[in-house]
Amino acid sequence: MSIYDIKVKKSDGHEYELGEYKGKPMLIVNTATKCGLAGQFNGLEKIYNDHKDEGLVVLGFPSNQFKQELGNAEEAEQACRMSYGVTFPMHEMTKLNGKDAHPLFQYLTTNSKGILSKSIKWNFTKFLVDKNGEIIKRYAPTDSPESIKADIEKMITT
Repeated sequence: MSIYDIKVKKSDGHEYELGEYKGKPMLIVNTATKCGLAGQFNGLEKIYNDHKDEGLVVLGFPSNQFKQELGNAEEAEQACRMSYGVTFPMHEMTKLNGKDAHPLFQYLTTNSKGILSKSIKWNFTKFLVDKNGEIIKRYAPTDSPESIKADIEKMITT
């Protein structure tokens, strides 16, 4: 199975396979609008706007697993759009850990390297996936979007 076989749902309920992004780099982020790190939405949006014409897709997955998200995906998306000007795709409320974890996050945690690889420890964990569907790097919640920009630019140009 590849990342492209995984189905996800946007906040409006539209289901699709990540295969729609085959050939494009992806930055996948679990989000929470009430988290102290929510200011990262601004940096994520800037990266998306700076590189979407080069194919980069930023995908936001709201989660209340750490009790810092609004009641449902529509509310979370509206807050992201109104408060932070987010235009990148936002998805349904997503479970990150445990037996009910979404298949995408099961895949990401199983196939990424690092000490924390088997679970998501906090909001705004980020995964950089190249245009071939390979996980390039996992970033900690405290890694700002600005701090990973060089990795994104390097990946886009190779």
